[in-house]
Amino acid sequence: MPLQILGLNHNTAPVEIREQVVFSGSDIGRALSEITRLPGVDEAVLLSTCNRTEFYVATADDGGIRIREWLLNDRNLDVSFAESLFVLEEDDAIRHLFRVACGLDSMILGEPQILGQLKDAFRLAQDRKTLGAHLGRLMQHTFAVAKKIRTDTEIGASPVSVASAAVSLAGQFFAGFEKRTALLVGAGATVELLATHLYSHKIGRLFVANRDIGRARDLAGQFGGFALPLSEIEGTLPEADILISSTASPEPVVFASHMRSAIKARKRKPIFAVDIAVPRDIEEEVGDLEDVYLYTIDDLERVIQNGQGLREAAAVEADKLLDEEIRRYLSMQRAKQAVPVIAALRDHSESIRDEVRVLAQRRIAKGESAEAAIDYATGALTKKLLHNPSIALRKAGEESDEALIRAACALFDLDKTGKLKP
Repeated sequence: MPLQILGLNHNTAPVEIREQVVFSGSDIGRALSEITRLPGVDEAVLLSTCNRTEFYVATADDGGIRIREWLLNDRNLDVSFAESLFVLEEDDAIRHLFRVACGLDSMILGEPQILGQLKDAFRLAQDRKTLGAHLGRLMQHTFAVAKKIRTDTEIGASPVSVASAAVSLAGQFFAGFEKRTALLVGAGATVELLATHLYSHKIGRLFVANRDIGRARDLAGQFGGFALPLSEIEGTLPEADILISSTASPEPVVFASHMRSAIKARKRKPIFAVDIAVPRDIEEEVGDLEDVYLYTIDDLERVIQNGQGLREAAAVEADKLLDEEIRRYLSMQRAKQAVPVIAALRDHSESIRDEVRVLAQRRIAKGESAEAAIDYATGALTKKLLHNPSIALRKAGEESDEALIRAACALFDLDKTGKLKP
């Protein structure tokens, strides 16, 4: 069954366009139910994130056009909005889906979150019963391809975000985070992502300091950490192996005097510090202290640019692997088209065999020798099996149907003279 993708993403439409067709929560299930009731749309998966809204559908005809009309009506959009939507079919659609799953179509090249979002979309379609055999097989193969690309290339190895770059640098200072303590200052999106990365690296203890202690408690609670107000930073610093700060404060929140006291209390055990804020959160003089290794946002940008370059190189390799995977998937799907024909051919041959066997058994029962019965059976089988193909080939010769004659030669492994190939 043909595959179509209809949608828009960060490559095809700006945010003011994309935000008009974002689906979330129960709205996704409703949309899936409604579009699979459209004529010709048999299966559907809906992926909707901040960067893309894409409908993956198995359709017998122009289901993509019907979904486009449904979307315009559902969101009360002007007809001109349709110009922002793209439609991909078959091979192009499969390539796009594979690239999305591998992070090759993401704003941040190689980012892993999109694969998790696609799996969530897959499970929701399963729950809503809008996922059938065709899309089900395709999605499972897509997940396997994404895993292969991440295993066989370096597409996700290098840091390409401020948070991942900071944690990556910290990993160069410490052989594992299990026995380390991290102090995060701030509680915005960047700090939340930092906490996520540190938690995934099994950080020993995590402190979150913020002016709004309630926000600090909410964030720290997600990762089994501890919350504290900014006023208690100085007292917590001696415990921190890792200090990362990202607030909106116009003035420093960590001072050189704090760090001197912390280093003394730590008996000169080093502190790895990153200041992500602009203006800076950590007083500049901290960078001159012994046993403190301070990095700024500019240092991280260099790590990010290097990581992006490495991922771009890995993306070239990943695209080559995708070409192979796409050919393999299409080959498997096209091979399945022959399965009913093969089954019918076998059934037809078995029915002829049964018929000839009964006739041969009757001959033996009447006293005919086994050898004579075998000669009859093999001759009858040959005639019956080749009767229809022979008629078709004679007609092809009369009508100069070279294509059918070549197909017969290929099917029976014959050369141009009609002899079996060696």
